[in-house]
Amino acid sequence: MNIYVSNIPYQTSEDELRDAFAAFGNVSSARIIKDKMTGKSRGFGFVEMGNDDEARSALEGMNGAELTGRKVNAREARPREEGPGNRGPGGGGDGYQQRDSRPNASTNRGTY
Repeated sequence: MNIYVSNIPYQTSEDELRDAFAAFGNVSSARIIKDKMTGKSRGFGFVEMGNDDEARSALEGMNGAELTGRKVNAREARPREEGPGNRGPGGGGDGYQQRDSRPNASTNRGTY
């Protein structure tokens, strides 16, 4: 089972995250998501556990538990949806929608 963990303190390492969940069973992987530009933690991550019973126990035990000074949230991760609609408000990538720069283009009055 893949577990989404949020509100992770920025100074927490992946090893610390793994160790916290390992108290409930075998952890296949623990990954903290980092900012592409700065390389700093974004405050959330994912823990993969192979045994569903152990994962459910970890969910119960870690949701609201303190990890390096902060209460974290844990829930079952939803599958990532692929496709053009998963890339921001405009569906195009960075969330920026280019507007038509022609005069009155948005009002469709036809005066160019």
